[in-house]
Amino acid sequence: MARPPRTTRGFAESGGPAPGIKGPEGKAQESRADEPHYHGHRDRLRARFAQGDTLPDYEFLELVLFRAIPRRDVKPIAKALIARFGSFAEVISAPAERLLEIDGIGPSVVTDLKIMEAAGRRLARGAVAERTLLSSWAAVIDYCRAAMAFAPREEFRLLFLDKRNRLIADEVQGRGTVDHTPVYPREVVRRALELSATALILVHNHPSGDPTPSQADIKMTRDIVAVAGPLGIVVHDHIIVGRDGHASFRGLKLI
Repeated sequence: MARPPRTTRGFAESGGPAPGIKGPEGKAQESRADEPHYHGHRDRLRARFAQGDTLPDYEFLELVLFRAIPRRDVKPIAKALIARFGSFAEVISAPAERLLEIDGIGPSVVTDLKIMEAAGRRLARGAVAERTLLSSWAAVIDYCRAAMAFAPREEFRLLFLDKRNRLIADEVQGRGTVDHTPVYPREVVRRALELSATALILVHNHPSGDPTPSQADIKMTRDIVAVAGPLGIVVHDHIIVGRDGHASFRGLKLI
């Protein structure tokens, strides 16, 4: 009686995997098939970013979200954030409680976004630190916009300068409502004297986005100039920043 041909268990005579048994190649194919579709998108997006920072805001935001949300397609979340707040800068500057209103955004995502916001401020501040500010005016404007342009409430900031117009201190003097911050000229000058500052740059933001000075802004600035002048403290400028740009009192010949 003839014996049946011998085969290795689980393999057909041809040497390939028997039906229902996956070989190494089959496992690799299955692994690729099971991989979430957004994994390939992430790789492509990283590759595009590596070629230069030309991504639209929502895709740049996706790159930030990848780390905090590793197992979910983040494109819809990024687009929802841009739709709600308007731009990448406005997303990372938004209050934490408003960010948490977006589906898919949790505390870890908010933390990552706030790290990005703080990093942007530090980068801009580094461009003005230890420099003569009046010769680095574009850097001053960039720093002021990074620090305040997208804040949801008015803030009044003071840049204190020494006799060589180098930055001594950068302080937020007060925070107010969406359209008003109380400012007390004598307190401004008192702090300048404490720091031995010889010059000031006043900065505040308009959350409305329009940096046009109000009559109250003009009066407050002139009051500070009037108190500071007799004490040898020069007010170089008052800058108002907003989403739509900035205004310089010196440039507008208001001081």
